[in-house]
Amino acid sequence: MAKHKLNRNRSILYITLWVLALTMLFAALLKGTDIRMLNPKGMIAQDELKLIVYSTAVLLAIAVPTLSFLYFFAWKYRESNTKAAYDPNKKHGKFFIFSLWAIPIVFMLVLAPVMWIGTHELAPQKSITSSNKTLTVQVIAQRWKWLFIYPEQHVATVNFVQVPVNTPVQFDLTADDSPMSSFWIPHWGGQLYAMTGMTNTLNLMPTMTGDSEGSSAEINGEGFAGMKFIARASSQQDFDDWVLRVKQSPNVLDMVEYERLLKPSENNPTVFYSKADADLYDTVVMKYMGSHDHHMGQE
Repeated sequence: MAKHKLNRNRSILYITLWVLALTMLFAALLKGTDIRMLNPKGMIAQDELKLIVYSTAVLLAIAVPTLSFLYFFAWKYRESNTKAAYDPNKKHGKFFIFSLWAIPIVFMLVLAPVMWIGTHELAPQKSITSSNKTLTVQVIAQRWKWLFIYPEQHVATVNFVQVPVNTPVQFDLTADDSPMSSFWIPHWGGQLYAMTGMTNTLNLMPTMTGDSEGSSAEINGEGFAGMKFIARASSQQDFDDWVLRVKQSPNVLDMVEYERLLKPSENNPTVFYSKADADLYDTVVMKYMGSHDHHMGQE
């Protein structure tokens, strides 16, 4: 009896030490690390984090007791424990059967309404209500770089986007001569796909000034690792000054320059264009419409 008790206490001690060691290891590895999904700098990202924390807490409330019982019963009915009697043919009462169904149903009722409402409120296509006018930025994913066009400001950039803080931004996403790419600025909100011949709309609003890293969240070919860009949120005045500086750039984004830019390249530097063809984005979208209709006709 004393030996079994000693072994049990020793097992508990080992498990506790392992948990503490793993906790200290993760704390050391993550110290000073910017886990972008857990450090929101945009309205959508903040609301998404709340959903992540809520759903994780609810799921842990299910998982922790379940796993605890799993290990407890595995330990109790181990082969060496001859005092534990187990009868596989024993019939359980109605309350036990009811509990097996009731507990997961209760957790589902706790989780489902919040997630249902939250996911609809945070739909990427849903416009963000604000006293500030929405800024439209057209995004074209290429191999392997991001082209940003400001249709109202008549400027364009490569691998750099700047917007005013606390201003809704509507990103219109498409792609040209590129595999499906996933446009993502983790500090600001969730990702959305950019595909040829299609336009996806992603609405975000940064709430803190500063630079964030954007990227393609899905592997899309040889230059995937370098397909990153800087997303800068600044004051309205700084944004206006930046637009004026870009308009002084000698670079012009016409169709000739665009075709040169379209050629596959990796680890592209930031480029600014003082003038952008007003119809460029629509031209790129329509470029693939015929091929899509052809494939749909074949199906």
